Parts: sequence; structure tokens; C-alpha cells
Amino acid sequence: MNFTKHTLKKLEELIELLEYEILYGKGNFQSGYCIVENQKKVVINRYFETEARINSLLDIIAQIEINEKLLDEKQLSYLEEVQKFILQRAEA
Repeated sequence: MNFTKHTLKKLEELIELLEYEILYGKGNFQSGYCIVENQKKVVINRYFETEARINSLLDIIAQIEINEKLLDEKQLSYLEEVQKFILQRAEA
């Protein structure tokens, strides 16, 4: 997976399609982000560079409940690609 602004945009769109709102803010996040489950919001440290934002979004995707019915075929395919990358990263 490439850690580019294009990848960041695709991950942001994927999370938003899963009905989560992404906010970039400042705060004392131990992991650089936090998930507000009841409100389906994720807050990511706004001072993070692109690679750190992507890593945070990947961590978030690994943790949130995913309703695949919200995605079309192309988006499902991308989600599967992302999930494979997350698994590979966890095994390394």
C-alpha cells in the first residue's frame, strides 16, 4: 500500500461510506486517534503527517464494525485489499 495523499483520501472516503465522521483535531491521544462509538465519529491528531494519518485510519478500520451492505462492488474490493494489508502488517 502506498502512503500517499491519494491513499489517504480513499481511506477517508471508505470510512465515511461506513457512516463514520472523520474529524481532525488536537488533543492528547495516546494512539494518535480516538473513536467515539456512540456517535460514529473518529478524531485523528491534526498534526499528523500523511503516513501517520493513513496508519491511524488503518487501525480504525481494523476496529470498527463494518456494514458491507453500505458499499458497492468497487468499494468492497478496496476494503478487502485494505483488510489484507492490515492482516499482513499485523503478522509482520
